[in-house]
Amino acid sequence: MPYITTAERVSLFYTDYPGRDPVVFAHAWGLTGDMWSYQLPDLLTAGLRCITYDRRGHGRSDRPGAGYDIDTLADDLGALIESLDLSDITLIGHSMGAAEVVRYVTRHGSGRIARIVLSGAVTPMLLQGPDNPDGIPASAAAQSRAVMIRDIGDWIEMSGKAEYFRGEHRVSQQVLDWTLRKIVDVPMPILTQTNDAFMHADFRSELTQLRVPTLVIHGTADTSMPIALTGHKTAALIPDCRFTWIDGAGHGLYVSETRRYNAALLDFIDPARARRSA
Repeated sequence: MPYITTAERVSLFYTDYPGRDPVVFAHAWGLTGDMWSYQLPDLLTAGLRCITYDRRGHGRSDRPGAGYDIDTLADDLGALIESLDLSDITLIGHSMGAAEVVRYVTRHGSGRIARIVLSGAVTPMLLQGPDNPDGIPASAAAQSRAVMIRDIGDWIEMSGKAEYFRGEHRVSQQVLDWTLRKIVDVPMPILTQTNDAFMHADFRSELTQLRVPTLVIHGTADTSMPIALTGHKTAALIPDCRFTWIDGAGHGLYVSETRRYNAALLDFIDPARARRSA
């Protein structure tokens, strides 16, 4: 199986489907690169090279005891890009993956990046504070964490699993079960460290520094990352930004809204090709 090794000697599993311009996918919290299975057919048909990977601690990648902060995770993404010597990249991140995409660009520069996509993003800032009054109260976050570390299954129920794949396509029970199984399979110390990494982050100043074309795509019925707290605010901070929202879609819009979601990606990556195939 294909792996790259980071400077810290952490092995990261990846898949590389051949094509022309590369698209690199960063997955959501608790999942793996396989979450992108329903984007790959359309993007490969469009002739794009598609690369997915498993974040450290997840799936088939190594499980080191540390290194689950956003800086290190962005460096891992950079190691993948450097190892494969990629350029003119479309960099797509969903949920926590969007945070890694932003930090990669602000930490490593945009020299290899053509454009980025922030999907169901955890940015710009989640926790409530004096300058973020609409954020999640610390008490609510603490209650959620207490449930998580007691029983991840209860936490999934509490977090609204029924709403996760809300959208035009009725997602099968098998796909829902597979998604939840991925979260359950991640060791609890890794779930809590990665959750802390994005819950306590503030990306507001970083978003204003982005100088690459950016697509922000979000579901209006996202209960995991409500659009008013995340998508709208993220798009407003980025200088060169296209904001696409999908009415009635939840956090798992990459599956429940595959048709509209993939069309938005292709229109952003290659609008001429998207028009020809419409």
